[in-house]
Amino acid sequence: MSQDSIVHDDEGSAPLTLPPDPSRRFWIGTTCALGGVAGVATVAPFVGTFAPSDRARAAGAPVEVDVGSIPLGEMRTVEWRGKPVWLVHRTKEQLQSLNETNSEVADPDSKRPGYTPPYARNEWRSRKPDMFVCVGICTHLGCSPTPKFALGAQPGLPANWEGGFICPCHGSTFDMAGRVFKNKPAPDNLEVPPYQYISDTRIIIGVDEDNKA
Repeated sequence: MSQDSIVHDDEGSAPLTLPPDPSRRFWIGTTCALGGVAGVATVAPFVGTFAPSDRARAAGAPVEVDVGSIPLGEMRTVEWRGKPVWLVHRTKEQLQSLNETNSEVADPDSKRPGYTPPYARNEWRSRKPDMFVCVGICTHLGCSPTPKFALGAQPGLPANWEGGFICPCHGSTFDMAGRVFKNKPAPDNLEVPPYQYISDTRIIIGVDEDNKA
């Protein structure tokens, strides 16, 4: 009991207890209520910062692509999880070039773990021979290689170049299946992301047998 609620009579007798002041109780309650509201108003924006934005949610979502519209010999780039993903519609000649580079690349069968799903561990590194899908980031230090599909000698490339990709940062070269050539800074082949066909002409990136939407 607070001292404000206790008084003594003039004769020094036992203290008398006064009844509570209704107006005082009202103001105390009001002050507490306002403090609670202010606290909620302060916390609400802070908690809101933990909610993912639409952009953040979309960043990890699977991406559908119409690959049927990509002309032979050309490449299209889409974004998935903030990474560039290349879709290359390889020609018959580009596929044949893989036989020429097979002995020159460091990991011809893509046996090193982590960069090639089982369905792409073949001579094309793809589900279908003509359509190559890979992450366009060098496995060395994260630069984005440059497509070099023209044949023959070019700056930084050998005279017997069969087409592929060259990293402008440190000179790593990759063939038309994204396989890194021997004695280059990049330790591994270009990454093949999870993907699957949902029709004859459409694929979905980010989904496969081991990665569900």
